[in-house]
Amino acid sequence: MKSAYIHIPFCDNICSYCDFCKIKYNKEWTAEYLNSLENEIKTFYKGEKIRTLYIGGGTPSMLSVDELNRLFEIVNLLNLSALEEFTIECNIESLTNEKLILFKKNNVNRLSIGIQTFNEKYLKMLNRSHAKEEVFEKINMAKMIGFENINVDLMYALPSSSLSELAVDLDNFLKLNVTHISCYSLMIEPHTKFYINKIKPIDEDLDYEMYKYIEKRLTNRDYIHYEISNYAKAGYESKHNLVYWNNDYYYGFGLSASGYLENYRYDNTRNFNKYISHNFVDNITKVTFEDKLKYELILGFRKIRGINKKEFKEKFNMSIYEVNNINDLLHKNMLKEDENYIYISEEWIYKSNEILVKLV
Repeated sequence: MKSAYIHIPFCDNICSYCDFCKIKYNKEWTAEYLNSLENEIKTFYKGEKIRTLYIGGGTPSMLSVDELNRLFEIVNLLNLSALEEFTIECNIESLTNEKLILFKKNNVNRLSIGIQTFNEKYLKMLNRSHAKEEVFEKINMAKMIGFENINVDLMYALPSSSLSELAVDLDNFLKLNVTHISCYSLMIEPHTKFYINKIKPIDEDLDYEMYKYIEKRLTNRDYIHYEISNYAKAGYESKHNLVYWNNDYYYGFGLSASGYLENYRYDNTRNFNKYISHNFVDNITKVTFEDKLKYELILGFRKIRGINKKEFKEKFNMSIYEVNNINDLLHKNMLKEDENYIYISEEWIYKSNEILVKLV
């Protein structure tokens, strides 16, 4: 059994912070792209049952109803008989009653909605155009249609932002009463509008203060902090993202998508012309024992509960205590353990990269 990610690169506008592979929407290009996506799946998919499926972007929800119907035709090339979780990414502006009903009809059972902030000043800075009232209206509409499992994205540490502004934002996010909240500190990446315009990140101490403030507010409202950036109500942790963090196998289909299968990792081309010419894969890397171990540590320690010691032994035929520097990090209380798991100490979660460098 496998999981699958499908990338839809089209957007109706380009956000100031976004460094994902995206293209301004064009109807003719979209038709060509979907034809190539179908060809890629027919060429490489081996027929395994798919346990989790995630359609991301870009902005999948901005496709027209006809284009979405075409996309779901392609999705049904996959064996979905054992499907547990089917997520599609949406933005508020393109989410309509008709599209939500279409998603429901095609077995989508989880929505991931990019909100980022309710603050009008920062929405304009991010090049987003939704209004607060529209967010509540669309999410209530989704709930009425039957979507229980809804994630929303919150972005903090925006340029010149304050803790009091974050507090107001969090008030609004909590009023949405959704099952999952992903919280991302703004990263100013090369090739984004923020980078080109030389926007400076906020002070690192304030970034940390915001991180801890979010953690306190959400956990006090019964959200479980189960991964560095992710919070969920009990039972609503993202099954698909846990595939990545558990270092399990998955297909990646579409422009710029990555996949991990039994003996190799691969990355698809980011060149649109190559992709629609059916030159899908840009590079393939054979996974060595050392690579697999490295990913297990880097990804596994993103989870708040950490790495299961017994499962690690079964995967690698070695004790996790044999990993370089593990015992030293335990001795220094940078890592902690219980009967079943080794995990990063709470006070080190925000600085987890310092620990991972020592391990890999």
